[in-house]
Amino acid sequence: MKGRRLRRAAVVSATAGAVLATGALAAAPAQAVTTPSIVAKGGYVMNNSNAKTLYTKAADTKRSTGSTTKIMTAKVVLAASNLNLDSKVTIQKAYSDYVVANNASQAHLIVGDKVTVRQLLYGLMLPSGCDAAYALADKFGSGSTRATRVKSFIGKMNTAAKNLGLKNTHFDSFDGIGNGSNYSTPRDLTKIASSAMKNSMFRTIVKTKSYTAKTVTKTGSTRTMAAWTNTNGLLSSYSGTIGVKTGSGPEAKYCLVFAATRGGKTVIGTVLASSSIAQRESDAKKLMTYGFAKI
Repeated sequence: MKGRRLRRAAVVSATAGAVLATGALAAAPAQAVTTPSIVAKGGYVMNNSNAKTLYTKAADTKRSTGSTTKIMTAKVVLAASNLNLDSKVTIQKAYSDYVVANNASQAHLIVGDKVTVRQLLYGLMLPSGCDAAYALADKFGSGSTRATRVKSFIGKMNTAAKNLGLKNTHFDSFDGIGNGSNYSTPRDLTKIASSAMKNSMFRTIVKTKSYTAKTVTKTGSTRTMAAWTNTNGLLSSYSGTIGVKTGSGPEAKYCLVFAATRGGKTVIGTVLASSSIAQRESDAKKLMTYGFAKI
């Protein structure tokens, strides 16, 4: 009888030891998480709450940014003094001619329509409309001619970068179709996005999957535009995604600035020069999952 009790006690003790061992394994330090390998030539992830770096790959190497440039376009507009999101902008033929000449992504804005600043921001960030970007630069730049207003707006973009303390970023375009001097880095772009995400309107726009604008035509009637769909596939494929912006181009390849919130924690980051749309999303998912494990 006594021997049986001893054996039973030994089994209980061994089981408790196994539970303790399992618990110890489960509580392994975050540093033990394997650093992911990504195809993108550059990558960066940080904890959005304290800007602590969680991952880097060529994070300070300057690269073409494609339409991720539009994050700064939106940031500059939303920082404008006396901003009225409901003020209307008349779409000019120059905006339409520009996207056709550059074979650029567009919101398919109709010449002569009156479109609100709010609608232009959605047209800028969801379908990545270069026509919307041009309209905003023309509206929010200063000067007596369109050329001087656009130059003034791009100047505001560069001033905003300097104010964030960014040393490796320069804009020479309002939409990412650069003239040889439009560049940033994964670290800098992440900081621009983190700053932009402090604005509630920006946050609302970049997490929206689809948006339908109702514009006012030349004759005063209402035009219901075809729905704008967000080019950021992570919104539908990675739980907790809250933004931010895609980009692509012959030089930029495939870029993605991304952010997600899980369990009250937010990671934000960038991949530049990935090899395809699917690959940039795969790279971003790996980095976000890794970032959450590291926080």
